[in-house]
Amino acid sequence: MLKGKKILLAITGSIAAYKSILLVRLLVKSGAEVKVIMTSAAKNFVSPLVLSTLSNNKVLVDLFDEDTWANHVMLGRWADVMLVAPLSCNTLSKMASGQCDSLLLAVYLSATCPVVVSPAMDEDMWHHPSTRKNIQSLESYGNKIIDVDNGELASGLVGEGRMAEPETIVQYITEQYFRDKALDGKKGLITAGPTYEPVDPVRFIGNHSSGKMGFALAEAFYMRGAEVELVTGPTIEQVKYKGINVTHVKSADAMYNACVGLFGSADITVMSAAVADYSPEAPALEKIKKSSGQLVLNLSKTKDILRSLGERKQPGQLLVGFALETNNEKEYALGKMKSKNADMIVLNSLKDANAGFGHDTNKVTVFEASGKEHTLGLASKQKIAEEIVNIIIDKLNG
Repeated sequence: MLKGKKILLAITGSIAAYKSILLVRLLVKSGAEVKVIMTSAAKNFVSPLVLSTLSNNKVLVDLFDEDTWANHVMLGRWADVMLVAPLSCNTLSKMASGQCDSLLLAVYLSATCPVVVSPAMDEDMWHHPSTRKNIQSLESYGNKIIDVDNGELASGLVGEGRMAEPETIVQYITEQYFRDKALDGKKGLITAGPTYEPVDPVRFIGNHSSGKMGFALAEAFYMRGAEVELVTGPTIEQVKYKGINVTHVKSADAMYNACVGLFGSADITVMSAAVADYSPEAPALEKIKKSSGQLVLNLSKTKDILRSLGERKQPGQLLVGFALETNNEKEYALGKMKSKNADMIVLNSLKDANAGFGHDTNKVTVFEASGKEHTLGLASKQKIAEEIVNIIIDKLNG
């Protein structure tokens, strides 16, 4: 989402300036064009040569460099976002009071683009009343503040004041300023992960779903402008963007209740979770002890979430299911789409190498009720998710 975006990175005199090296690398790797300006004090912590090499642009420090003049007005107009990271306590004070004794401050005061700051200082400085007042002043001017982290500080103490990690900063500016508008005003409901059906307090019946595909879909929908509700079974996956609302469930029954409760307000629903088809009828209240005899479990069918939503679907709602098959894949997928009143079905085949459960890559075929068929070759689950969202957007616009 940062491809072609223009980021002006301003670095101040803080030990956290070492993080700016990785920050520039991540921004450039994401496709952004990066220009760097620094205060003189920042050169004590990070080399302009390193930053110019990584950004492929000359690093600017002074308004006047020999016989040249750095046009601070044009820099502030060139950028899509000005990012001050790290923001030292000293520069924070100057920005809050409108001082202009450096190229960085001159650019800030003349910038017409959004300005985001990522503070970095010791905990006592961070909590000092004057710092709190300066932060409030910056916010009142319309600037955005990235929260500091809690952890080990340069003083050796542990507390608040650490600059946010570069990955967090990149995700923040992406989420705040570079979301698409293709699905603006639409509400998406996505399911992800497995469900765990309890046998006793310590055992369950589950499957190998990692949740990666569902999380990738939730993030892809969100970055295209949709308001996203993600219902997920047990997984170690975490969403990148704070704007995605996550509901955690364990069992198929809990996922059913969550989905039924959210479905009415959803414009687009994608059921990518691997929900258990059967659940123990009577889970033991205490741990089942190992014995010489066999253990027999009576299983009953779980509620069919996709079918239930298909029965509730109203005009204008789009319902997408997933089908994981091992044989007669297309036949079963098309039958599932029709019998459950879905508008699309996404077919995963366990016969495809490096696709499906547990992998970072996937290979799918998307079938539409209209008869259209889309084959998406092996790619990262993030890329597959983006392509599925593109197909859905084309359908909505068609």
